[in-house]
Amino acid sequence: MKVLTIALLLVTGTVFAGSHPKQVVPVKQEKVVSVKVDQEKFVPGTRIKVKFIEVVEDGRCPTDVRCIWAGNAKAKFQFSKGSDTEVVELNTTLNPQTFEFGGYTFRLTGLLPRPRSNIRIKRLGYVAAVSAQKN
Repeated sequence: MKVLTIALLLVTGTVFAGSHPKQVVPVKQEKVVSVKVDQEKFVPGTRIKVKFIEVVEDGRCPTDVRCIWAGNAKAKFQFSKGSDTEVVELNTTLNPQTFEFGGYTFRLTGLLPRPRSNIRIKRLGYVAAVSAQKN
């Protein structure tokens, strides 16, 4: 009888535990925009525009070479919302990597193409991925 009672409690406890709603923890969603050099785009769901001005330097390790560190790329962007405009340089691995503007924190999350030792990337060949997270 004790075994049956314990088994019944375990089963009903599992059923009741499974029926309780789980607490949902809000996660801040990142919005990502991909822009080419000389291109300007709105960050999805905002009134903020991002313009990719240029790659200031690209010292990332080429994909066909072994390096002791990943290297760094620095890119210049213009952020604007209405009449507010700011120009900043963001890095892939060095600081500054983030920039706050219009209630969002922006980060350069990707820069394509990756360098190769035998290919020179043309100025207009770059595409940057910039993420925006609401503060």
